[in-house]
Amino acid sequence: MHTFARHALRQLGTVSLLGVLGFPSTGCGGNDNPYTPLPAWSGKRANLPAPPTLPSTPMKTGDGYTIYGAVHQLRSLMHNKDVTAQPITIVGYIVDSNIPRAPDCAIHKTGKADPEGCSPEVPSFWIADEKGNTKGPKVRAVGWARNFAVIYDAMKEYKKVKPGEQPKEPVTDDMLNVPLPFPLPAVGAKVKLTGSYNVAKTVVSDMVSEPSGGVITPTKIETAEPAPEFAKFASKKSP
Repeated sequence: MHTFARHALRQLGTVSLLGVLGFPSTGCGGNDNPYTPLPAWSGKRANLPAPPTLPSTPMKTGDGYTIYGAVHQLRSLMHNKDVTAQPITIVGYIVDSNIPRAPDCAIHKTGKADPEGCSPEVPSFWIADEKGNTKGPKVRAVGWARNFAVIYDAMKEYKKVKPGEQPKEPVTDDMLNVPLPFPLPAVGAKVKLTGSYNVAKTVVSDMVSEPSGGVITPTKIETAEPAPEFAKFASKKSP
């Protein structure tokens, strides 16, 4: 008998045996557990919170980061080095300053030491994306003046500058080796800061940390929109 004929008979016998043993000759499936559609849920609806509103603030404005963009990158595991490895530019509005909060003991000319027990903050201002918004993300700017005595000297000199003019020589912090900005930082101004940015910075011997928004030590401060009033101390000792 030819090989083909023997193979055909063997296959036919196998099929017949499966039929006798009761095995189905078709694929899986069957009608043992038919699908039964369920009616729509008629009970109490789940009380789900509304989806969050995503911020519409861009990451950058021109060649500078927005506050939102800088803080977003700072907190990112992937993009942290984009804003910390090299100096960056951040643009925003000054929404707070500790110049008006300087204690009387720290307000004097340079060359005079603060009295014992006087512990003022590092001169700082904070910038945000929206003017007057102190509730949202903010970046703290430090390192533009080492103490309030330098600011006191700058106030005295900058008061001599006529409106519309620039000082012939800006007051320089000789310890930090940076010129104090003119005009001095004041709430309401829109500024463009260029400098080193991270969660913490050291000014002379003081560590300043801002884990939520970060700290920038600007080497360049540009005023895009002036503040409605010049910076001044709240104390009567203000020059």
